[in-house]
Amino acid sequence: MTDRRTPPPARPPGAPQPRVSYLVFRLERRIRARLDDALARHGVTTTEYMALSELHLRDGPSSAELARIAFVTPQAMNLVIRDLERRGLIRRDPHPDGGRVLRARVTGRGLDVLRRCDRALDDIEAIMFAEIDAVDRKSLAENLLRCAHALRSDTGTYHLDHRHPRHGPGAPDR
Repeated sequence: MTDRRTPPPARPPGAPQPRVSYLVFRLERRIRARLDDALARHGVTTTEYMALSELHLRDGPSSAELARIAFVTPQAMNLVIRDLERRGLIRRDPHPDGGRVLRARVTGRGLDVLRRCDRALDDIEAIMFAEIDAVDRKSLAENLLRCAHALRSDTGTYHLDHRHPRHGPGAPDR
């Protein structure tokens, strides 16, 4: 079996390798540009898509939790949540424990929009991973998660402690 992957462009001998953090930044900017364009066709911003995704995956996260995940202020996330509710993509119900807390849930209409947006992201990832096999893709995902966990700001440290349960496989990245 031949390797169908195209090698990256050759670097001149002795040329410095770009920093990994720079490569990640460039990739993030390219993904974000394509994602912004794709989501706009469905009437959703990237932050709204993230909020819909998290609300679908988690059991009633607070606006503050969503804000931390999306790297926006709680005030900005409150505006996003209010707009999603106004458009009928989510609904907010009183928390079963009472109080003033409202739990946001994705509506049927919101799920339809979310599925269309997910397909748009699938298309972007299909292009991005076209020349990367499943093993390398899995390794890339695992290593990126390790990097993200190592730099989590809520731990108070900037190292990966494998003994800490919140740092293990499948731990949420905030």
